[in-house]
Amino acid sequence: MKKFTALTSTYVPLPIENVDTDQIIPARFLKATTREGFGVNLFADWRYDKNGQPLSDFVLNSPRYSGAEILVAGKNFGSGSSREHAAWAIAGYGFRVVVSSFFADIFRNNALNNYVLPVVVSDDFLAELFTAANQNPSASITVDLERQTITNNSTERCETFEINAYKKNCLLNGYDDIDFLLSNKDKIETWENKQKTNS
Repeated sequence: MKKFTALTSTYVPLPIENVDTDQIIPARFLKATTREGFGVNLFADWRYDKNGQPLSDFVLNSPRYSGAEILVAGKNFGSGSSREHAAWAIAGYGFRVVVSSFFADIFRNNALNNYVLPVVVSDDFLAELFTAANQNPSASITVDLERQTITNNSTERCETFEINAYKKNCLLNGYDDIDFLLSNKDKIETWENKQKTNS
């Protein structure tokens, strides 16, 4: 997987609170068993009309916010059922970071397992990001994983965020769980040999 060190990108503002996983990816799309193709159905019920045509008033369909790798969402993002497909849809669309003032625990873990970084910010910082995007669709954010900082480049305001140390290491190195084990192969073999010697 692609390493995540730092990212500067424009962002898509979605100032809606309590977005659950059924809104992120509706249940009718859960029959698939692989991760491919979920991005096109991200927020499907908000994004398309009943004939499958894009709704011009939904933010993902706005050319003003095209190309963004960061989604900025309202408080309590990813609540509801534990479906990993929600993280698949976020990643499949092309988002590498989701910013909110609160994430459901299961969604946060699913996002990290799918190389999407969930960044928790204060309510004030979140509101400031929405204001900046409304004033200027080209507003950008810088997320520095090594330093665990997020910066609103419109105001230069910066906050720190928390992340599990193991998941941080995996993102920084582009590891999945197996890659992490392989990266420690020598240490594991040394430990096993020591146990054999001591037995």
